[in-house]
Amino acid sequence: MADRLAEDGWRELGYEFVNIDDCWSAKQRDAAGRLVPDPERFPSGIKALADYVHARGLKLGIYGDLGTHTCGGYPGTTLDYVEQDAQTFAEWGVDMLKLDGCYSSGKEQEEGYPEMARALNATGRPIVYSCSWPAYQGGLPPKVNYTILAKFCNLWRNYEDIQDSWDSVLSIVDWFFEHQDVLQPAAGPGHWNDPDMLIIGNFGLSFEQSRSQMALWTVMAAPLLMSTDLRSLSPSAREILQNRLMIQINQDPLGIQGRRIVKEKSHIEVFLRPLSQGASALVFFSRRTDMPFRYTTSLTKLHFPPDGVYEVADVYSGKIISGLKSGDNFSVVINPSGVVMWYLVPTVLPAQPWHILRRPGPGEGFRPVLL
Repeated sequence: MADRLAEDGWRELGYEFVNIDDCWSAKQRDAAGRLVPDPERFPSGIKALADYVHARGLKLGIYGDLGTHTCGGYPGTTLDYVEQDAQTFAEWGVDMLKLDGCYSSGKEQEEGYPEMARALNATGRPIVYSCSWPAYQGGLPPKVNYTILAKFCNLWRNYEDIQDSWDSVLSIVDWFFEHQDVLQPAAGPGHWNDPDMLIIGNFGLSFEQSRSQMALWTVMAAPLLMSTDLRSLSPSAREILQNRLMIQINQDPLGIQGRRIVKEKSHIEVFLRPLSQGASALVFFSRRTDMPFRYTTSLTKLHFPPDGVYEVADVYSGKIISGLKSGDNFSVVINPSGVVMWYLVPTVLPAQPWHILRRPGPGEGFRPVLL
């Protein structure tokens, strides 16, 4: 996978991490209590693998678990081992740690996740820290304090593991946007909600569903973590995952997570993500399963300022629409389980910038803040 990332154009697009998940270690720690890589799966050890990955301009991620055992039954990182394991990962040259929460109590997690953050920082090596903490606490307040979470974790899993199916993708989308008032303000540069991996290129999603997952993960400002075999990836899946404009939008430096702003009885939904330089992304998503649907609206109806004029790029087709005024009606044709995604750049600036959102108050719908 490291070779493919380095040689097939992925690295230049920003896909720079190769992450090992559970089951990489031996079943027992060594005599000094250190984690040991499985001698058959990693005969040269993790340090040699990290060196190999780094030599290709990439970074290495690894998996741990804040409990007696990992979810797969391998040695976990109990509180007694937090500092030692953090130091081990740093000595190996690890660049990212995903810390799961199997076989641990709520009290152990409350103490252990912040302690691992401190231990990783104490190594002096920059290590991205992915926490599963909120996923084991139900994902929502009052059990989850997102202010504290953002202080210690760079990204976090909020919800169930993704499966290779469209139903699984929809369940994650539903949960994230039903709770967007809680989740959306928690995200920002350096601290992200993680709806789990992209399953594009496997077996569970159609072409349209694959395009939808990529667009919806992008509008959520989600980390893009591919879970597929890059050696046998289809051209259509590669085209989706390597879409340059999509990745630009996903990685927008403003770091605002998008919101669902329209949910129609026709099973069409619209999502909006504000971007830097006054730009924005719109996703028109169809939950229909029967036929393509023509959806007609205007930017004014989608809460854009009434005096704006925009250049629009269709993220997937590349088609450009110039001079679209906020009040102009337009139509998009959305395939079943599919999306149309737009990138909008203002060519005439509105009288009032609007790209920073606030949460609606009681009884209010979504609306922008006017600055």
